[in-house]
Amino acid sequence: MIVLITGPSGAGKSTFVGKLMAEDSRLAFSVSTTTRPIREGEVDGRDYDFTNETEFLRLKDEGAFVEWARVHDNYYATRRSQLDEMAAAGKIPVLDIDVQGGVQVIDIFGTELVSVFLFPPSWQELERRLVNRGTDADEVIARRLANARGEVEFADRYRYWIINEDVEKAVIRMRAVIQAEECRRESFEQFPL
Repeated sequence: MIVLITGPSGAGKSTFVGKLMAEDSRLAFSVSTTTRPIREGEVDGRDYDFTNETEFLRLKDEGAFVEWARVHDNYYATRRSQLDEMAAAGKIPVLDIDVQGGVQVIDIFGTELVSVFLFPPSWQELERRLVNRGTDADEVIARRLANARGEVEFADRYRYWIINEDVEKAVIRMRAVIQAEECRRESFEQFPL
């Protein structure tokens, strides 16, 4: 099983994923590789694998990524080796990626993927969250809001939708999704008897 969490910038993905991971030791966070600048409080290797554009493109050309996309003028990707390592350790990879990369992952992994689109409760709340982050200039916020309207158009490609109005309730719903997925007959190699 691979868990994919996608939603527009400001939907609360990072907080949501952090709380989800804290409640289930079987989950392992897939650290995305990016060319965007590091933000205050972020740690290289924990929040993202920060790199420059030249190195990113070299890795892409070598086939190191399962998916990659250019989002908000920066590159983002999921390393194939990281997913392989997690699977070998018996962990459930959790991918927190953008819509473009999410659609690529859906096309690659099909039914073994638990795909979730995380919605903010409203457009007004999305804007409030982006502004209150205090990490982006006004023009970046405006671009993220405009992009969010297009990103939501891809939500129908995802198996589950969760509205992140209250993060605790959203995580409870996500835990129920994972539990249900573990009970699907396809998750068993043979009859359990």
